[in-house]
Amino acid sequence: MATRANTYTVKQLSNLAGVSIRTLHYYDEIGLLKPDAYGENGYRYYGEEALLRLQQVLFFRELDFSLAEIQAILNRPDFDLLHALQVHRKTLQGRVERLERLIHTVDKTIHHMKGETQMSKKEYYEGFSEEKQKEYEQYVRQRWGNDSYESSAKRWASLTPDEKKIFGTRGEGLIKAIAAGMDKGYQHPEVQALVHQYREHLSFFYEVTLEIYEGLGHGYNQHPDFIAFYEAYAPGLAAFMEQAIEYYCQQNQK
Repeated sequence: MATRANTYTVKQLSNLAGVSIRTLHYYDEIGLLKPDAYGENGYRYYGEEALLRLQQVLFFRELDFSLAEIQAILNRPDFDLLHALQVHRKTLQGRVERLERLIHTVDKTIHHMKGETQMSKKEYYEGFSEEKQKEYEQYVRQRWGNDSYESSAKRWASLTPDEKKIFGTRGEGLIKAIAAGMDKGYQHPEVQALVHQYREHLSFFYEVTLEIYEGLGHGYNQHPDFIAFYEAYAPGLAAFMEQAIEYYCQQNQK
């Protein structure tokens, strides 16, 4: 067992890893991340092995695995940490390369718009791929199930172009309003009212339970494409959305 001198309290680990204390408590409750020891004062103490396990949890979360899937993987008798890290690196490197292609397309488009270079119409879409669109579909299916995905897809397909425009404008307006309220803090009643409206807005497509909504919030600040989407509205909005939605779900569970 690790000595008290080389362990971290739950608060220290929260600050170190950027994971909320509530999340660490939950990971302990479900057996995903157990502390090395519990002090007489009830404090949790985490050693090196726990820190590395948390890193694996965060890597797998970044790759959109569910907590149940992560727990099953990490608890396998043949789980190899070094091999897992090598696989993570390969997967993340693939993402880096794809994002670099997209950045290159953005840069070329900027120069084109300024009249500095010319682009072919085909070059407008370099870096986008059918595989990426399938990834989005798989992401939705894995997180919220086939029923939610099918319901969402059917409802969207049933809308007229004007209705789609109205729906998109409404969603954009809510996001902008939430971004405008960032200086008030995610717990502010006005921000929380907007977060509630955003949930109702999304509920047009499928039932957005508190569990689903909290999962969405985490996805906004974990999936690189969602992060890019919200950061385009305001720096820090992805993390703010996650905090605001998590707080909203906590308050409404009482």
